[in-house]
Amino acid sequence: MKVESPVNVIRGAAAMVKINFLGMWRDTTSPNDLLLGSLMIKLLFITCILPLSCCFASGENNVARVRNIVLVHGAWADGSGWKGVHDILVKDDYKVSIVQEPETSFKEDVAATKRVLALQDGPCILVAHSYGGAVITEAGTDLVVVSLVYIAAHMPDAGENEAEDGKRFPSDLSKSNAIKKTADGFTYLDPAQFHEYFAVDLPAEQAAFMARSQVLNAADNFKAVITTAAWRTKPSWMLVATKDRTINPDLERWYATRAKSHRVEVSGASHAVYVSRPKEVAALIEQAASHTR
Repeated sequence: MKVESPVNVIRGAAAMVKINFLGMWRDTTSPNDLLLGSLMIKLLFITCILPLSCCFASGENNVARVRNIVLVHGAWADGSGWKGVHDILVKDDYKVSIVQEPETSFKEDVAATKRVLALQDGPCILVAHSYGGAVITEAGTDLVVVSLVYIAAHMPDAGENEAEDGKRFPSDLSKSNAIKKTADGFTYLDPAQFHEYFAVDLPAEQAAFMARSQVLNAADNFKAVITTAAWRTKPSWMLVATKDRTINPDLERWYATRAKSHRVEVSGASHAVYVSRPKEVAALIEQAASHTR
């Protein structure tokens, strides 16, 4: 059914009223007739046109996109990696918040994410990279979260952990000796192998800095069991990095299929896709914001 705009409806109604009044006024143009015509036009506007205009305005409000975006980083990284994505989103008039998880425990990382969610002034899109996917799967049950976006990320279900899920499709990193461990139980990537396994599509100098500034991650974080999976009840998006050597791209595809996520693939992208391909990542986030109500 075709719906006319308020302007066209008003024009049509006015034309009809004019024709009728011309018929009434064919034999007379007395002041009483003119007053009657004026009152009829006002009545038509109040009872028909004004409510219709309000409906159109309401419809425009209903299609407004979500403006709040919360970004969560993964293991061996920090929030600064989101700089390129952040800048694009802010330019496009989104309000962006970045969570700095301490990576000292899964519980504390979830708490850090919920702390930022509590600061939002309206519904938000919750986005994560890598290990951060497990964090937002747990934290994303918060009522302020309307959808989730996974960027080359883990997406465990309730009762699962990412370490066990990773065995479904082992990654190149998991088969290597690049993951090191401190005496007190924190993991990090061997700086000499960081570029190869984490960020091969970034300049060597940039990857070297990321390797030297990486946040050590508590080993037990990878074994943290999800209690409630937010993606079970909220729409989700998954970006697959086709040259990811930290998480097997086939695992990312499997996660997306199981969750019935909207999926896109970035050809040639490494695990650090959120740094190396900010335009593609921002585009997926904006897609989620535009399609979530």
